Amino acid sequence: MHLGLIGFGSIGSALVGMLGQTQVTQVTALVRPASDAPQRHSAGPVPVAFVSSLDELIAARPDIVVECAGHAAVAAYAPPLLQSGHDVIIASVGALADAALQKQVERAAGAGKSRFILPSGAIGGLDLMRALAAAGDVDVAYRGIKPPKAWQGSPAEQVVDLNALSRPVTFFSGNGRDAALAYPKNANVVAALALAGAGFEQMRVELVADPAAQGNQHSYQVHSPFCKYTMTIEATGSPGNARTSVTTVLSILQEIATYQPIQSST
Repeated sequence: MHLGLIGFGSIGSALVGMLGQTQVTQVTALVRPASDAPQRHSAGPVPVAFVSSLDELIAARPDIVVECAGHAAVAAYAPPLLQSGHDVIIASVGALADAALQKQVERAAGAGKSRFILPSGAIGGLDLMRALAAAGDVDVAYRGIKPPKAWQGSPAEQVVDLNALSRPVTFFSGNGRDAALAYPKNANVVAALALAGAGFEQMRVELVADPAAQGNQHSYQVHSPFCKYTMTIEATGSPGNARTSVTTVLSILQEIATYQPIQSST
């Protein structure tokens, strides 16, 4: 399998290092022209070719493309890739909190007869969430706890002094759409839950900075007429990016390992 990759930061580089567990035999990675990724990359289980334009990536004819470069990359690259017939795994799920972009992605997939795949990321239980949402209304409350350094560079810095915390502080309380759009590097889990059936506006979200946190904790409660459950996941932060859980990389790896292209009937 030939894997296309958009971005080569902490997620992309970690993912490439694990591809020996999959059927991937080559990677073409799209990075910014000034990126130092080619210099940072060391030989791994599969060869990596770096390109600097979408046209070059499409010309390489990857079997599937993984986006792991943020909301702006989803907006810039997912629609044209989908429209050209490429299946795309979207790691930056929170980008789809933008309702207009979500519709654009859906239309592009329809036009290209392709699929956009949303990995579970750092969360679990989405299959049950989808089943409950299909059967009726669900009420979902999510609480995300990360160490202060994971919130650096985010709007949390305007609410609380992250360098002076001595106890947990809830700096955001609102709905899922506001959380996903305001914290694009931290709240992809919120979008994954919302898209699985919780709904962006209906979902209640709290975001917390905790100086005692050793990793990233995701906890959510689901109430429906048919089932009630609570799930809490404590994940190790990525060595290169405290905002991202290692489980995010593993969930993308699983999507690659189980990927099957759509077979044409003609």
